Amino acid sequence: MFKKILIANRGEIAARVIRTCRALGIKTVGVYSEADAEAVHVKQADEAYLLGGPRVTESYMKIDKIFEAAHQSKAQAIHPGYGLLSENAEFARRCEEEGFVFIGPSPEVISEMGSKIASRKAMEKAGVPVVPGVTRSLADAEDAIEAAESIGYPVMLKASAGGGGIGMQVVYSADEIRKAFEGNQKRATDFFGDGAMYIEKFVEKPRHIEIQILADNEGNTVYLWERECSIQRRHQKVVEEAPSSFISEETRRKMGEAAVKAAKSIGYKNAGTIEFLVDADQNFYFLEMNTRLQVEHPITEEITGLDLVKEQLDIAAGRTLSFAQEDVKRDGHAIEVRIYAEDPKTFFPSPGTITKLELPEGPGIRHELAVHGDSVVTPFYDPMIAKLVVKGKDRDEAIDRLQEALSNYHIEGIKTNIPMLQEVAAHEAFRFGDTTTEFVEKYLTKKKKKQKQTK
Repeated sequence: MFKKILIANRGEIAARVIRTCRALGIKTVGVYSEADAEAVHVKQADEAYLLGGPRVTESYMKIDKIFEAAHQSKAQAIHPGYGLLSENAEFARRCEEEGFVFIGPSPEVISEMGSKIASRKAMEKAGVPVVPGVTRSLADAEDAIEAAESIGYPVMLKASAGGGGIGMQVVYSADEIRKAFEGNQKRATDFFGDGAMYIEKFVEKPRHIEIQILADNEGNTVYLWERECSIQRRHQKVVEEAPSSFISEETRRKMGEAAVKAAKSIGYKNAGTIEFLVDADQNFYFLEMNTRLQVEHPITEEITGLDLVKEQLDIAAGRTLSFAQEDVKRDGHAIEVRIYAEDPKTFFPSPGTITKLELPEGPGIRHELAVHGDSVVTPFYDPMIAKLVVKGKDRDEAIDRLQEALSNYHIEGIKTNIPMLQEVAAHEAFRFGDTTTEFVEKYLTKKKKKQKQTK
Protein backbone atom coordinates (compact mmCIF):
# COMPACT_ATOMS: atom_id res chain seq x y z
CA MET A 1 0.00 0.00 0.00
CA PHE A 2 1.04 3.60 -0.57
CA LYS A 3 2.73 5.55 2.21
CA LYS A 4 1.76 9.00 0.91
CA ILE A 5 -0.71 10.27 -1.69
CA LEU A 6 -1.48 13.71 -3.08
CA ILE A 7 -5.12 14.69 -3.50
CA ALA A 8 -5.52 16.85 -6.59
CA ASN A 9 -8.82 18.35 -5.51
CA ARG A 10 -10.52 20.51 -2.92
CA GLY A 11 -13.58 20.70 -0.70
CA GLU A 12 -15.51 17.79 0.73
CA ILE A 13 -14.11 15.15 -1.61
CA ALA A 14 -10.54 16.01 -0.58
CA ALA A 15 -11.60 15.75 3.06
CA ARG A 16 -13.35 12.44 2.30
CA VAL A 17 -10.20 10.92 0.79
CA ILE A 18 -8.10 12.19 3.71
CA ARG A 19 -10.42 10.43 6.17
CA THR A 20 -9.89 7.01 4.61
CA CYS A 21 -6.15 7.59 4.24
CA ARG A 22 -5.90 8.42 7.94
CA ALA A 23 -7.69 5.20 8.80
CA LEU A 24 -5.20 3.27 6.66
CA GLY A 25 -2.15 5.09 8.03
CA ILE A 26 -1.42 6.83 4.71
CA LYS A 27 0.03 10.36 4.78
CA THR A 28 -1.83 12.92 2.68
CA VAL A 29 -0.74 15.92 0.65
CA GLY A 30 -3.25 18.66 -0.03
CA VAL A 31 -3.14 21.38 -2.66
CA TYR A 32 -4.96 24.69 -2.50
CA SER A 33 -5.60 28.05 -4.11
CA GLU A 34 -5.19 31.45 -2.47
CA ALA A 35 -8.95 31.47 -1.81
CA ASP A 36 -8.76 28.08 -0.07
CA ALA A 37 -5.88 28.82 2.31
CA GLU A 38 -8.14 28.23 5.34
CA ALA A 39 -10.20 25.44 3.79
CA VAL A 40 -11.13 22.25 5.63
CA HIS A 41 -9.06 19.97 3.42
CA VAL A 42 -5.95 22.14 3.86
CA LYS A 43 -6.19 21.92 7.64
CA GLN A 44 -6.77 18.15 7.58
CA ALA A 45 -3.97 17.15 5.19
CA ASP A 46 -0.57 16.24 6.66
CA GLU A 47 1.01 18.83 4.39
CA ALA A 48 -0.34 21.23 1.78
CA TYR A 49 1.02 23.23 -1.14
CA LEU A 50 -0.19 26.49 -2.65
CA LEU A 51 -0.94 26.20 -6.37
CA GLY A 52 -1.81 29.77 -7.31
CA GLY A 53 -4.63 32.28 -7.57
CA PRO A 54 -8.27 31.81 -6.58
CA ARG A 55 -9.70 30.75 -9.94
CA VAL A 56 -9.46 27.09 -10.92
CA THR A 57 -7.53 28.00 -14.04
CA GLU A 58 -4.94 29.68 -11.81
CA SER A 59 -4.67 26.80 -9.34
CA TYR A 60 -6.46 23.44 -9.39
CA MET A 61 -6.12 23.07 -13.16
CA LYS A 62 -2.40 23.91 -13.14
CA ILE A 63 -1.04 20.46 -13.93
CA ASP A 64 2.64 21.45 -13.72
CA LYS A 65 2.16 23.00 -10.27
CA ILE A 66 0.41 19.87 -9.03
CA PHE A 67 3.33 17.71 -10.14
CA GLU A 68 5.77 20.11 -8.53
CA ALA A 69 3.94 19.56 -5.23
CA ALA A 70 3.84 15.80 -5.80
CA HIS A 71 7.59 15.62 -6.40
CA GLN A 72 8.44 17.96 -3.54
CA SER A 73 6.29 16.01 -1.08
CA LYS A 74 7.53 12.65 -2.37
CA ALA A 75 4.00 11.37 -2.86
CA GLN A 76 3.66 7.97 -4.53
CA ALA A 77 0.17 8.28 -5.98
CA ILE A 78 -2.39 10.93 -6.89
CA HIS A 79 -6.11 10.77 -6.16
CA PRO A 80 -8.08 13.08 -8.49
CA GLY A 81 -11.39 13.15 -6.57
CA TYR A 82 -14.25 14.17 -8.85
CA GLY A 83 -14.58 17.13 -11.19
CA LEU A 84 -11.54 19.28 -12.00
CA LEU A 85 -8.84 16.94 -13.42
CA SER A 86 -10.49 13.64 -12.45
CA GLU A 87 -11.52 12.75 -16.02
CA ASN A 88 -8.65 14.48 -17.77
CA ALA A 89 -6.83 11.84 -19.83
CA GLU A 90 -3.77 14.04 -20.25
CA PHE A 91 -3.45 14.43 -16.47
CA ALA A 92 -3.67 10.66 -15.99
CA ARG A 93 -1.05 10.19 -18.71
CA ARG A 94 1.25 12.73 -17.09
CA CYS A 95 0.94 10.87 -13.78
CA GLU A 96 2.41 7.79 -15.47
CA GLU A 97 5.15 9.83 -17.14
CA GLU A 98 6.07 11.61 -13.90
CA GLY A 99 6.27 8.35 -11.97
CA PHE A 100 3.06 8.57 -9.92
CA VAL A 101 0.24 6.06 -9.69
CA PHE A 102 -3.00 7.58 -10.91
CA ILE A 103 -5.82 6.35 -8.69
CA GLY A 104 -8.27 5.68 -11.48
CA PRO A 105 -8.52 3.99 -14.88
CA SER A 106 -6.08 4.26 -17.78
CA PRO A 107 -5.74 7.45 -19.85
CA GLU A 108 -7.01 5.56 -22.89
CA VAL A 109 -10.23 4.55 -21.16
CA ILE A 110 -10.76 8.03 -19.75
CA SER A 111 -10.37 9.47 -23.23
CA GLU A 112 -12.76 6.98 -24.83
CA MET A 113 -15.45 7.33 -22.15
CA GLY A 114 -14.96 11.11 -21.97
CA SER A 115 -16.43 11.44 -25.45
CA LYS A 116 -20.14 10.70 -25.43
CA ILE A 117 -19.95 9.85 -29.12
CA ALA A 118 -17.02 7.44 -28.71
CA SER A 119 -18.59 5.87 -25.59
CA ARG A 120 -21.87 5.26 -27.44
CA LYS A 121 -19.97 3.46 -30.17
CA ALA A 122 -18.10 1.37 -27.60
CA MET A 123 -21.31 0.38 -25.82
CA GLU A 124 -23.07 -0.49 -29.07
CA LYS A 125 -20.13 -2.73 -29.95
CA ALA A 126 -20.30 -4.36 -26.51
CA GLY A 127 -24.02 -5.06 -26.89
CA VAL A 128 -25.12 -2.67 -24.14
CA PRO A 129 -28.45 -0.92 -24.88
CA VAL A 130 -28.06 2.73 -25.90
CA VAL A 131 -30.61 5.49 -26.46
CA PRO A 132 -31.48 5.68 -30.20
CA GLY A 133 -29.43 8.47 -31.68
CA VAL A 134 -26.76 9.60 -34.12
CA THR A 135 -23.27 8.40 -33.24
CA ARG A 136 -21.33 11.09 -35.06
CA SER A 137 -20.48 14.74 -34.68
CA LEU A 138 -23.09 16.95 -36.31
CA ALA A 139 -21.81 19.52 -38.80
CA ASP A 140 -24.43 22.23 -38.25
CA ALA A 141 -28.09 22.88 -37.43
CA GLU A 142 -29.36 21.53 -40.74
CA ASP A 143 -27.38 18.32 -40.23
CA ALA A 144 -28.94 18.09 -36.77
CA ILE A 145 -32.43 18.57 -38.21
CA GLU A 146 -31.90 15.77 -40.71
CA ALA A 147 -30.69 13.50 -37.90
CA ALA A 148 -33.60 14.43 -35.63
CA GLU A 149 -36.16 13.72 -38.31
CA SER A 150 -34.68 10.27 -38.86
CA ILE A 151 -35.13 9.53 -35.13
CA GLY A 152 -38.35 11.40 -34.41
CA TYR A 153 -39.02 14.34 -32.08
CA PRO A 154 -38.52 15.15 -29.26
CA VAL A 155 -34.75 14.74 -29.22
CA MET A 156 -31.95 15.75 -26.86
CA LEU A 157 -29.27 17.96 -28.37
CA LYS A 158 -26.07 17.19 -26.47
CA ALA A 159 -22.41 18.17 -26.31
CA SER A 160 -20.08 15.21 -26.78
CA ALA A 161 -17.60 16.44 -24.16
CA GLY A 162 -18.18 17.48 -20.55
CA GLY A 163 -21.31 17.25 -18.45
CA GLY A 164 -23.38 19.13 -15.89
CA GLY A 165 -26.09 19.89 -18.44
CA ILE A 166 -23.85 22.29 -20.38
CA GLY A 167 -24.62 22.23 -24.11
CA MET A 168 -27.70 20.08 -23.50
CA GLN A 169 -31.26 20.93 -24.55
CA VAL A 170 -34.50 19.12 -25.35
CA VAL A 171 -35.88 20.21 -28.74
CA TYR A 172 -39.26 19.49 -30.26
CA SER A 173 -38.99 20.86 -33.81
CA ALA A 174 -36.65 21.93 -36.59
CA ASP A 175 -37.13 25.58 -35.64
CA GLU A 176 -36.06 24.86 -32.07
CA ILE A 177 -32.91 23.13 -33.33
CA ARG A 178 -32.05 26.15 -35.49
CA LYS A 179 -32.39 28.39 -32.43
CA ALA A 180 -30.52 26.08 -30.06
CA PHE A 181 -27.68 24.54 -32.03
CA GLU A 182 -25.12 27.32 -32.28
CA GLY A 183 -25.64 28.56 -28.71
CA ASN A 184 -25.18 25.12 -27.19
CA GLN A 185 -22.21 24.41 -29.44
CA LYS A 186 -20.56 27.66 -28.32
CA ARG A 187 -21.16 26.86 -24.63
CA ALA A 188 -19.63 23.42 -25.11
CA THR A 189 -16.60 24.96 -26.83
CA ASP A 190 -16.20 27.57 -24.09
CA PHE A 191 -16.46 25.09 -21.20
CA PHE A 192 -14.82 21.98 -22.62
CA GLY A 193 -12.75 23.14 -25.59
CA ASP A 194 -14.79 20.81 -27.78
CA GLY A 195 -17.89 21.90 -29.68
CA ALA A 196 -18.85 18.48 -31.07
CA MET A 197 -22.62 17.98 -30.87
CA TYR A 198 -24.82 14.93 -31.36
CA ILE A 199 -28.47 13.95 -30.95
CA GLU A 200 -30.30 11.26 -28.98
CA LYS A 201 -33.97 10.38 -28.76
CA PHE A 202 -35.47 12.10 -25.72
CA VAL A 203 -36.79 9.48 -23.32
CA GLU A 204 -40.08 10.72 -21.86
CA LYS A 205 -40.39 10.78 -18.05
CA PRO A 206 -37.13 8.93 -17.53
CA ARG A 207 -35.39 7.76 -14.38
CA HIS A 208 -31.69 8.42 -14.05
CA ILE A 209 -30.30 5.23 -12.52
CA GLU A 210 -26.61 4.44 -12.32
CA ILE A 211 -24.63 1.32 -11.44
CA GLN A 212 -21.47 1.52 -9.33
CA ILE A 213 -18.76 -0.92 -10.43
CA LEU A 214 -15.34 -1.93 -9.15
CA ALA A 215 -12.75 -3.63 -11.35
CA ASP A 216 -9.28 -4.80 -10.37
CA ASN A 217 -6.19 -5.29 -12.49
CA GLU A 218 -6.96 -8.98 -13.02
CA GLY A 219 -10.27 -8.23 -14.72
CA ASN A 220 -12.43 -9.13 -11.72
CA THR A 221 -15.44 -6.83 -11.94
CA VAL A 222 -18.46 -6.47 -9.68
CA TYR A 223 -21.46 -4.17 -9.49
CA LEU A 224 -22.48 -2.60 -6.18
CA TRP A 225 -26.19 -2.17 -6.90
CA GLU A 226 -27.67 1.05 -8.16
CA ARG A 227 -28.29 4.65 -7.21
CA GLU A 228 -31.31 6.59 -8.43
CA CYS A 229 -30.39 10.20 -9.20
CA SER A 230 -33.51 11.36 -10.98
CA ILE A 231 -34.32 14.48 -8.94
CA GLN A 232 -32.31 17.15 -10.72
CA ARG A 233 -32.39 20.82 -11.49
CA ARG A 234 -30.78 22.14 -14.65
CA HIS A 235 -29.62 18.59 -15.43
CA GLN A 236 -27.62 18.47 -12.18
CA LYS A 237 -28.37 15.96 -9.44
CA VAL A 238 -29.79 17.21 -6.15
CA VAL A 239 -31.17 14.11 -4.41
CA GLU A 240 -29.81 10.56 -4.76
CA GLU A 241 -30.92 7.32 -3.18
CA ALA A 242 -29.90 3.69 -3.06
CA PRO A 243 -31.40 1.35 -3.95
CA SER A 244 -33.98 2.60 -6.45
CA SER A 245 -37.60 2.23 -5.34
CA PHE A 246 -38.67 1.86 -8.96
CA ILE A 247 -36.89 -1.03 -10.64
CA SER A 248 -37.61 -4.71 -10.10
CA GLU A 249 -35.07 -7.26 -8.90
CA GLU A 250 -34.89 -8.64 -12.44
CA THR A 251 -34.16 -5.20 -13.91
CA ARG A 252 -31.64 -4.56 -11.13
CA ARG A 253 -29.77 -7.73 -12.04
CA LYS A 254 -29.90 -7.03 -15.78
CA MET A 255 -28.60 -3.49 -15.31
CA GLY A 256 -25.81 -4.69 -13.04
CA GLU A 257 -24.77 -7.35 -15.51
CA ALA A 258 -24.88 -4.83 -18.37
CA ALA A 259 -22.65 -2.47 -16.37
CA VAL A 260 -20.11 -5.22 -15.73
CA LYS A 261 -20.22 -6.18 -19.41
CA ALA A 262 -19.61 -2.54 -20.37
CA ALA A 263 -16.66 -2.19 -17.99
CA LYS A 264 -15.02 -5.43 -19.09
CA SER A 265 -15.44 -4.57 -22.76
CA ILE A 266 -13.19 -1.51 -22.40
CA GLY A 267 -10.71 -3.03 -19.94
CA TYR A 268 -11.82 -0.81 -17.09
CA LYS A 269 -9.90 -0.71 -13.79
CA ASN A 270 -10.74 0.96 -10.47
CA ALA A 271 -14.09 2.50 -9.44
CA GLY A 272 -16.49 3.74 -12.09
CA THR A 273 -20.16 4.35 -12.74
CA ILE A 274 -22.33 3.38 -15.68
CA GLU A 275 -25.26 5.78 -16.00
CA PHE A 276 -28.52 4.64 -17.57
CA LEU A 277 -31.82 6.22 -18.51
CA VAL A 278 -34.75 3.98 -17.56
CA ASP A 279 -38.21 4.47 -19.08
CA ALA A 280 -41.61 3.79 -17.54
CA ASP A 281 -41.51 0.17 -18.74
CA GLN A 282 -38.04 -0.39 -17.16
CA ASN A 283 -36.25 -0.47 -20.49
CA PHE A 284 -32.79 0.91 -19.79
CA TYR A 285 -30.30 2.67 -22.05
CA PHE A 286 -26.64 3.56 -21.59
CA LEU A 287 -26.19 7.28 -21.01
CA GLU A 288 -22.52 7.72 -20.13
CA MET A 289 -19.71 6.37 -17.98
CA ASN A 290 -18.09 8.36 -15.21
CA THR A 291 -14.49 7.22 -14.90
CA ARG A 292 -14.06 8.39 -11.31
CA LEU A 293 -15.62 8.40 -7.88
CA GLN A 294 -19.10 9.95 -7.88
CA VAL A 295 -20.38 12.72 -5.64
CA GLU A 296 -23.10 10.32 -4.49
CA HIS A 297 -20.82 7.39 -3.63
CA PRO A 298 -21.65 7.56 0.14
CA ILE A 299 -25.10 6.06 -0.33
CA THR A 300 -23.56 3.00 -2.00
CA GLU A 301 -21.16 2.75 0.94
CA GLU A 302 -24.09 2.91 3.36
CA ILE A 303 -26.03 0.02 1.83
CA THR A 304 -23.01 -2.20 1.08
CA GLY A 305 -20.77 -1.51 4.07
CA LEU A 306 -17.82 -0.89 1.74
CA ASP A 307 -15.40 2.03 1.74
CA LEU A 308 -15.10 2.92 -1.93
CA VAL A 309 -12.04 5.11 -1.43
CA LYS A 310 -10.27 2.20 0.26
CA GLU A 311 -11.25 -0.05 -2.63
CA GLN A 312 -9.85 2.52 -5.07
CA LEU A 313 -6.56 2.63 -3.19
CA ASP A 314 -6.33 -1.18 -3.00
CA ILE A 315 -6.90 -1.55 -6.74
CA ALA A 316 -4.43 1.21 -7.60
CA ALA A 317 -1.86 -0.51 -5.36
CA GLY A 318 -2.26 -3.72 -7.39
CA ARG A 319 -4.44 -5.69 -5.02
CA THR A 320 -7.24 -7.91 -6.27
CA LEU A 321 -10.82 -7.54 -5.07
CA SER A 322 -11.30 -9.34 -1.77
CA PHE A 323 -14.91 -10.32 -2.59
CA ALA A 324 -17.01 -11.68 -5.47
CA GLN A 325 -20.40 -10.57 -6.79
CA GLU A 326 -22.30 -12.95 -4.53
CA ASP A 327 -20.61 -11.39 -1.50
CA VAL A 328 -21.95 -7.88 -2.16
CA LYS A 329 -24.70 -7.25 0.37
CA ARG A 330 -27.56 -4.77 0.24
CA ASP A 331 -28.75 -3.50 3.59
CA GLY A 332 -31.37 -0.81 4.18
CA HIS A 333 -31.99 2.38 2.23
CA ALA A 334 -29.84 5.50 1.98
CA ILE A 335 -30.54 9.01 0.66
CA GLU A 336 -28.09 11.82 -0.06
CA VAL A 337 -28.96 15.47 -0.58
CA ARG A 338 -26.49 18.04 -1.87
CA ILE A 339 -26.42 21.26 0.09
CA TYR A 340 -25.53 24.23 -2.07
CA ALA A 341 -24.69 27.82 -1.22
CA GLU A 342 -27.40 29.12 -3.50
CA ASP A 343 -30.70 30.92 -3.53
CA PRO A 344 -33.39 28.20 -3.19
CA LYS A 345 -35.72 30.11 -5.49
CA THR A 346 -33.42 31.07 -8.35
CA PHE A 347 -30.66 28.43 -7.85
CA PHE A 348 -28.10 31.21 -8.30
CA PRO A 349 -24.89 30.88 -6.20
CA SER A 350 -24.88 32.68 -2.84
CA PRO A 351 -21.28 33.30 -1.75
CA GLY A 352 -20.47 34.85 1.62
CA THR A 353 -19.23 34.08 5.12
CA ILE A 354 -20.90 31.38 7.18
CA THR A 355 -21.74 32.85 10.58
CA LYS A 356 -23.43 29.80 12.06
CA LEU A 357 -23.32 26.09 11.30
CA GLU A 358 -25.37 23.58 13.29
CA LEU A 359 -25.49 19.99 12.09
CA PRO A 360 -28.13 17.42 13.00
CA GLU A 361 -27.00 14.37 14.91
CA GLY A 362 -28.53 10.97 15.46
CA PRO A 363 -28.64 7.39 14.20
CA GLY A 364 -28.30 6.95 10.46
CA ILE A 365 -26.96 10.48 9.83
CA ARG A 366 -23.68 11.16 8.01
CA HIS A 367 -22.09 14.43 6.90
CA GLU A 368 -19.56 15.16 4.19
CA LEU A 369 -18.42 18.75 4.68
CA ALA A 370 -16.40 21.32 2.78
CA VAL A 371 -16.96 24.09 5.34
CA HIS A 372 -16.80 24.92 9.05
CA GLY A 373 -18.47 27.52 11.26
CA ASP A 374 -16.64 30.57 9.90
CA SER A 375 -15.81 29.46 6.35
CA VAL A 376 -15.89 31.94 3.50
CA VAL A 377 -17.81 30.54 0.54
CA THR A 378 -16.20 32.15 -2.49
CA PRO A 379 -17.70 32.66 -5.94
CA PHE A 380 -14.81 30.84 -7.60
CA TYR A 381 -15.96 27.23 -7.23
CA ASP A 382 -18.97 24.95 -7.48
CA PRO A 383 -21.41 26.11 -4.76
CA MET A 384 -21.89 22.64 -3.21
CA ILE A 385 -20.65 22.97 0.38
CA ALA A 386 -21.86 19.76 2.00
CA LYS A 387 -23.70 16.49 1.60
CA LEU A 388 -26.22 15.13 4.08
CA VAL A 389 -26.55 11.34 4.00
CA VAL A 390 -29.20 9.40 5.91
CA LYS A 391 -29.85 5.68 6.21
CA GLY A 392 -32.84 3.73 7.43
CA LYS A 393 -33.91 0.10 7.58
CA ASP A 394 -36.21 0.91 4.64
CA ARG A 395 -37.09 3.88 2.42
CA ASP A 396 -39.81 5.23 4.69
CA GLU A 397 -37.46 5.37 7.66
CA ALA A 398 -34.76 6.99 5.54
CA ILE A 399 -37.22 9.70 4.39
CA ASP A 400 -38.35 10.29 7.98
CA ARG A 401 -34.74 10.72 9.05
CA LEU A 402 -34.05 13.02 6.12
CA GLN A 403 -36.97 15.28 7.04
CA GLU A 404 -35.88 15.40 10.68
CA ALA A 405 -32.24 16.06 9.79
CA LEU A 406 -33.07 18.86 7.36
CA SER A 407 -35.24 20.57 9.98
CA ASN A 408 -32.22 20.60 12.33
CA TYR A 409 -29.63 21.66 9.76
CA HIS A 410 -28.91 25.35 10.26
CA ILE A 411 -26.58 27.55 8.22
CA GLU A 412 -26.55 31.31 8.58
CA GLY A 413 -24.68 34.04 6.72
CA ILE A 414 -25.44 32.63 3.27
CA LYS A 415 -28.47 31.35 1.46
CA THR A 416 -28.74 27.60 0.86
CA ASN A 417 -31.01 25.21 -1.00
CA ILE A 418 -32.16 23.56 2.25
CA PRO A 419 -35.74 24.97 1.88
CA MET A 420 -35.98 23.33 -1.53
CA LEU A 421 -34.65 20.04 -0.16
CA GLN A 422 -37.24 20.20 2.62
CA GLU A 423 -39.95 20.65 -0.01
CA VAL A 424 -38.72 17.56 -1.85
CA ALA A 425 -38.46 15.43 1.30
CA ALA A 426 -41.95 16.41 2.48
CA HIS A 427 -43.67 16.02 -0.89
CA GLU A 428 -46.11 13.13 -1.15
CA ALA A 429 -44.84 12.36 -4.67
CA PHE A 430 -41.35 11.79 -3.27
CA ARG A 431 -42.72 9.48 -0.59
CA PHE A 432 -44.69 7.66 -3.27
CA GLY A 433 -41.56 7.25 -5.41
CA ASP A 434 -42.56 9.44 -8.36
CA THR A 435 -38.95 10.57 -8.77
CA THR A 436 -38.51 11.10 -12.50
CA THR A 437 -36.16 13.73 -13.91
CA GLU A 438 -39.22 15.99 -14.23
CA PHE A 439 -39.79 16.09 -10.46
CA VAL A 440 -38.55 19.65 -9.80
CA GLU A 441 -40.32 21.09 -12.83
CA LYS A 442 -43.52 19.14 -12.17
CA TYR A 443 -43.91 19.55 -8.42
CA LEU A 444 -41.82 22.53 -7.33
CA THR A 445 -41.30 24.98 -10.20
CA LYS A 446 -44.87 24.84 -11.51
CA LYS A 447 -46.18 25.20 -7.96
CA LYS A 448 -44.17 28.40 -7.50
CA LYS A 449 -45.34 29.74 -10.87
CA LYS A 450 -48.96 29.06 -9.92
CA GLN A 451 -48.52 30.77 -6.55
CA LYS A 452 -46.98 33.80 -8.28
CA GLN A 453 -49.86 34.02 -10.75
CA THR A 454 -52.52 33.98 -7.98
CA LYS A 455 -50.94 36.90 -6.11
